[in-house]
Amino acid sequence: MCHPDTVRRAGVAAWMLALLAAGPPARGQFPPPAPLDWRLAGGPAIDLLLTSPVTGPVDRVWYSADGGRLFAQGQGVFETLDGETWIPAPLAAPPPVLAPPGGITKPRGTVRLVTHPANTSVLFALGQDLYRSSDRGQSWTNLTRAGESSILGGAVRDLAVSPVRPDRLVAAGDLGLWQSNDGGLSWTGLNENFPNLPPARILATPRGLSGLRAEIDGIGPAELRFGAGNVWYPAPGMEYAQRVLAIESASLRTGAGIAAIGGDGDVRYAASALGRIWVSVDGGTSWRISEPAAGGPVTDLWVDPDEPRIALASLASGRILRTINTGATWTDVSGDLGSGPVHAIAATRGGGALYAATNQGLLWSRLNLETGAPGPWLPLREGLPPAPATHVRLDPSGYRLFVSLLGHGIYGSPAPHRNGQVRIVNAADFSTRAAAPGSLLSVLGARVEEARSGALPVPVLAAAEGESQLQVPFEAAGTQLALTLGAGDAFFQFGVPLRDVSPAIFTGEDGAPMLLDADTGLLLDASNPARSGARVQVLATGLGRTDPVWPTGLAAPLESPPAVRAAIAASLDRAPVPVTRATLAPGYIGFYLVEVQLPALMNAGPAELAISAGGVESNRVRIWIEP
Repeated sequence: MCHPDTVRRAGVAAWMLALLAAGPPARGQFPPPAPLDWRLAGGPAIDLLLTSPVTGPVDRVWYSADGGRLFAQGQGVFETLDGETWIPAPLAAPPPVLAPPGGITKPRGTVRLVTHPANTSVLFALGQDLYRSSDRGQSWTNLTRAGESSILGGAVRDLAVSPVRPDRLVAAGDLGLWQSNDGGLSWTGLNENFPNLPPARILATPRGLSGLRAEIDGIGPAELRFGAGNVWYPAPGMEYAQRVLAIESASLRTGAGIAAIGGDGDVRYAASALGRIWVSVDGGTSWRISEPAAGGPVTDLWVDPDEPRIALASLASGRILRTINTGATWTDVSGDLGSGPVHAIAATRGGGALYAATNQGLLWSRLNLETGAPGPWLPLREGLPPAPATHVRLDPSGYRLFVSLLGHGIYGSPAPHRNGQVRIVNAADFSTRAAAPGSLLSVLGARVEEARSGALPVPVLAAAEGESQLQVPFEAAGTQLALTLGAGDAFFQFGVPLRDVSPAIFTGEDGAPMLLDADTGLLLDASNPARSGARVQVLATGLGRTDPVWPTGLAAPLESPPAVRAAIAASLDRAPVPVTRATLAPGYIGFYLVEVQLPALMNAGPAELAISAGGVESNRVRIWIEP
């Protein structure tokens, strides 16, 4: 069994409680921007199974005169002292491209020659491959070809030779930066922290079995795997395939080049780069032109998932249009957004908020999507790299906000519009599933000081400005939990569905499940997979009452914790696996620990894990397996 300190080090409490918010605004006032808890979700590097992760195209690379600094020009100009930490260098200018030596025959497929600064007899030829000649072009050696492909994954655009280490080469190419310390015999990437990711469109936020997914220009769809760091992996997924199919179908039926698509039910919207918007009310079978024309290239469409008659369109001209009547009319809701293109938009009708990805970064405004005009636009730059925002998206609950920053990847944070909005969700996965006796609930948007359910006191386990955590009393009964919450001078009342059991596996902000190796106490993820035959501990809530009965609000004992009364089962890829124990988690309040025994023989890779209590199944999570 893992010790509670092991779980604390894993950060279970950190992602549940370290949430910042400004609190409810005074009546009639626009809330000031809260300091958001931005965290890097997916970085600038992509794993394409080359010698190192890759990134976007780099056009120029050069050393300072003393060889101490390396400069690169891709999505901006950056410099580094160690090849790992990069800082902006907007004033640095690349040296001029020198005229090639005369009378040299270049290898086929190369377009440019570079002379070694310390030895003019040594030449390099740049093109689809990188060649080296030590006899001024009489003979050439290919430095980057392995079989039928380049080990650098693409063409070489520029080359820098260290003025102090003659065998240190840095190649700039279609897939980033590569360094050799032996004159080109071996290469390693410099891309993992280099802020050079091409524009990325967020396809899906972390949920269930899937991590963050994005469409990266020049690469295609990619996914951030749970527990595998911030590196992207190519992953053609349903979201990408559906979007491509919808765009192709709309282009064919409208006879226009559709650039943006929105909606996935009967009501759908499509727009062209020329500024025309079409509407379909039969799932994309037929389309009608929406009048008037947008008046400029449409960059993105947002459609209310519950009221598809409400939609927004962002324009390259810097305007945002709204319809509340399925495209019959459009009104300008740009307000004081200013000039410059709006690359993407996200909104929430219930939260009354609108987000815009612009060259000035991420901006947001309060907006009643049905009737109101936008409030002042405020920047959300604090805690983010200074870079244009290329896409923005809210998760399905409207709770977490994700933004793609040119070059830097994708960042996530609790959304600022939730300040002052009080909601109750399951603490394990932020779902609205029913509560159960002994389970944990999160109150979003309020610092709860006291809570009751009728005559029963409800323990407030932790409270911050943006989130509080409660435990449902073990004595709670019936089908509805009536909660009264006190937060300062305000009181809130909620009715939460109540069941005997309502199991949920804890997941982190990135959707990664809280699974531990029973022998080592270490978190299991893609970099530390579970082994065949191992015992896996699952942290959950909502498993109901225990034997012996345990007091509400008291941490479970470290030795002989109470056992779960309900019948607990587990499945791996929907096949049953043995449950060896199911108890309260030692040292914790409201946490349960379910231990499962993995089969002795399993396939390598991701698998689907779920538990059930009394026949009620939990959320399904992904576990990485290594035989």
